[in-house]
Amino acid sequence: MGRMTEPHTIAVLGLGRMGTAIATRLADHDRASEVVGWTRSGRGAAGAVRTTGDPNDAVAKADIVLLALFDGPACRQVVDRVHGSLRPDAIVLNTGTIAPDEAAELARRLGKSYVHAPVLGSVPAVAAGALRILAAADQSAFDLARPVLEALGTVHRIDDAATAAALKLVANSGLAGAVLALREALRQADALGLAREQVLDVLELGPLGGLVARKWTFLLGEPTTAEFTIGALAKDMALLAAASESPLRGAAELADTGADPEADIAVAATVPAVDDAVLEPLRAYIRGHATGDPTHFRAAFLPTAHVEGVRDGAFVSWPLEDYCALFDGRPAPDEPARSRRVDAVDVHGTVATATMTLRHGADTFTDVFLLVHVDGRWRIVNKAYHRHA
Repeated sequence: MGRMTEPHTIAVLGLGRMGTAIATRLADHDRASEVVGWTRSGRGAAGAVRTTGDPNDAVAKADIVLLALFDGPACRQVVDRVHGSLRPDAIVLNTGTIAPDEAAELARRLGKSYVHAPVLGSVPAVAAGALRILAAADQSAFDLARPVLEALGTVHRIDDAATAAALKLVANSGLAGAVLALREALRQADALGLAREQVLDVLELGPLGGLVARKWTFLLGEPTTAEFTIGALAKDMALLAAASESPLRGAAELADTGADPEADIAVAATVPAVDDAVLEPLRAYIRGHATGDPTHFRAAFLPTAHVEGVRDGAFVSWPLEDYCALFDGRPAPDEPARSRRVDAVDVHGTVATATMTLRHGADTFTDVFLLVHVDGRWRIVNKAYHRHA
């Protein structure tokens, strides 16, 4: 990778983890160029990066104005603040992860001077110049910004700003999925009583190996500075869910993980997937089927609960006591061959949903539960079922 061929003045607006790493990388990469930084928090940057308390001062002489901000509203507010101080020939280079419509609006406002360039990778990749950058820009703006982009990593041209923003969100959804898959693997390993280091050794051999290798210290609970926070990834998944208008399991699971939003994303893989207390009414429900004793159902459900579904082509809605009356206190004759499993539980504060599969002889049932935390414990409010003949 060559150095920037001409001296630049680069203003980096936003000196969080990524912004500081980017500013430092650019200053170290080409000592002939001046890098000046600004952040709303007033925090300074290390090394050869000069900081200022006024963003207008930062951009007044800048050839390249690089935005390293948390979200779309922050980008819009900062652009509004400095717009009158931008040089006519300045390039605004946005590395932030924002919604597609937010990226498109900035592109419309700034015109041919705007380069939307979200990045794949975190702080270590910045330091190594190994980011993957999705750059959408007019050719003339891209040519001017290219030396800066190539100092940070490998550039992939994208047709337009909205597409680049959308692709970045989709890429991060893969990362979120890997974190949640790792969490599930560790949860199952803990249930089996396996040693964490031994489990990580084996997981490193498989498809999650890259994530495990990069996040080893976090996964063992060792205090380490976050590289990419849970809160930032949860924000990205919420943007993707809103933009696609499609369900996105990872958005809710990351937001409700229970870990510190400022912790590294790997910490989300080490916290329990669900509070064990929410499983107790589901286990009582399973015991009711296993024994045929309706007492277990009364412990699992609120007294006002209903059991609903389609039976023989007609919708049925049983009050709890009518449902309990279907059981005579004895297990089914083929109980040893029957099986039940909890497939999913999603907790949102004081409410939760759960899905269970029951294999009862020739029939398989999918049960969907709504639960609520009331009087200090979880109870089932309602159950709906589907019978697979």
